Amino acid sequence: MKVDLPNLRTPPSVRFRWGNAALRWYFAPEYLHMDRVRADRPTLFVGNHSVFGVLDVMLFADGLYRERGIVLRSLADRNHFKVPLWRDFVVQTGAVLGNRANCAALMRRGEHILVFPGGAREVFKHKGEAYQLIWKERFGFVQLAIEHGYAITPYATVGAEEAYDVLLDSGDYMNTPLGRYLKARRIAEEHLRGGEEFPPLVRGLGLTVIPRPEKLYFSIGTPIATNRYRGKADDPAVLRRARERVRRSLAQLIAELREHRATDRQPGTLRRVLTRL
Repeated sequence: MKVDLPNLRTPPSVRFRWGNAALRWYFAPEYLHMDRVRADRPTLFVGNHSVFGVLDVMLFADGLYRERGIVLRSLADRNHFKVPLWRDFVVQTGAVLGNRANCAALMRRGEHILVFPGGAREVFKHKGEAYQLIWKERFGFVQLAIEHGYAITPYATVGAEEAYDVLLDSGDYMNTPLGRYLKARRIAEEHLRGGEEFPPLVRGLGLTVIPRPEKLYFSIGTPIATNRYRGKADDPAVLRRARERVRRSLAQLIAELREHRATDRQPGTLRRVLTRL
């Protein structure tokens, strides 16, 4: 099936260079193992979602472009495209609706692609779920990578989870009278994925929802070749085995970054100033 997707005449990192500069000043990002990827070797990046998962994604894409010349195309959840103006911004960042047809079209072009198997559920985290991979039974990203001969490159983000405290999550909402009403009317089931798509109530800087200026850390894992699975994209056992390999690699990257963060003595200028107030 032919799918027409917009080409990026101007790389998002160039188009949003002032905004990205502000984000770099605020979050002082550090990038590790960027040399593990090359612009001329298209890959499917697979990452962990943080709460809300927007600002850290922009910084990862910005770092890839500045250090490796890679223009990243993200697969975004359908809810992004339901909000006027916001959906236009999302498209300008290079994102496309995250479905099978769009991902396949990008792979046929040989583009670098970013996917979060945890989707909206991993974005709308519950209390105590920081850095958990909530992938459920999603195997589509692995299947498409095998079908198109794409390497899968895990990458981890650490620091964004500490920018917010989750005060109320979707489980709390669904136990309220409103939640019970939405369940009884099947509104939650039909439009909110059983209530999982309630955004959490969070606290960031002070009593606001502005994220705290935590230093963000990004680390890229070793690309995982899929040619060993060629011709087996429809085998459930192969898909499960390949996905587990990606999940283990990503979980290890997260653990290593958290250890690195715990010993880092350069948290960023703004963070140092605020901690002294």
